[in-house]
Amino acid sequence: MRRSLVFLSGALLIGGLAAPASAADDGGFTIKDPRITESSGLAASRLHPGIYWTHNDSDDGPYLYAVDGRTGKTVATITLRGVGTPRDVEAVSIGPGNQIYVGDIGDNLGGSWPYVWIYKLPEPKVLQDRTIRATQYVVKYSNGARDAESLVVHPKTGRVYIIDKKEDGGHLYEGPAQLSPTGTNVFRPVAPVDLWATDAAFSPDGGQLAVRGYFGGIAYEWNGGRIKRQGRLDVPLQQQGESVTYTADGSKLLYGSEGTDSQVKAESVPYGGSGDSKSPSGKGSQPAGADGGSTPKADYKIGALALVVGLALVFGIKRLLRRDPRR
Repeated sequence: MRRSLVFLSGALLIGGLAAPASAADDGGFTIKDPRITESSGLAASRLHPGIYWTHNDSDDGPYLYAVDGRTGKTVATITLRGVGTPRDVEAVSIGPGNQIYVGDIGDNLGGSWPYVWIYKLPEPKVLQDRTIRATQYVVKYSNGARDAESLVVHPKTGRVYIIDKKEDGGHLYEGPAQLSPTGTNVFRPVAPVDLWATDAAFSPDGGQLAVRGYFGGIAYEWNGGRIKRQGRLDVPLQQQGESVTYTADGSKLLYGSEGTDSQVKAESVPYGGSGDSKSPSGKGSQPAGADGGSTPKADYKIGALALVVGLALVFGIKRLLRRDPRR
């Protein structure tokens, strides 16, 4: 989704100063396809290990891109057929049976569209450019329209969930047990999420839910849908952090960002993905906030400080450029 120029200027500057020139060798990669300039969702393929599905945010069309995590190159482009014109595609997730779910759930009008869409299509067994017919689902929220950028499909039950995007923290919305292609699918809030969420992902075993924002992230024990906070995630500082996925084996979390030649960075999973609420160190989980985790207020303070520093540098550079060299 489009951001204000001020936000982008600060975020780009801070991200540029913090990010290395090339992707790390710990499993991350750089998306090299010049068509992918606004990567807003990321999903690890289980059918094709090492392949990651992504898409542009908006103004692109009904396309999905299969990116090789070893080279960063696109190995297949999928065109969705049987759907309308996408408005604001924000998320991609893979459910049981290697079904790909695409969330056209963003709302550039600030939560005023009366409905949004989900598209579902089978993941192709052969990776090559092709057109695939998708099923389109109409989605509404029980408590009114809202903006959202996070869509996840439980890998065991196939149930679809959405997390709305609110600065003060949003909610996890649960869809029907099975989506209907002919009626309206009403999603209802079932649990609060303490983050300004830009994406989320289930662990491969379905025991953990990872939620990311611009400046932090939270790991939740799934707990049958009654999510229970485990602690914070080590989310890398990126130019515009928009996506997250577990690797196919569940050992790492990959974080993506918008932008040309955007980097996907890998971080170890700090908590067990089986919902045991324990980290590899054996210390276990801590109460919300006690671990220095990413509550919304903490995130905003960190983000605000980063933006202030970035803007100060921007304005300082402008003043130096404008200074008369003869004086």
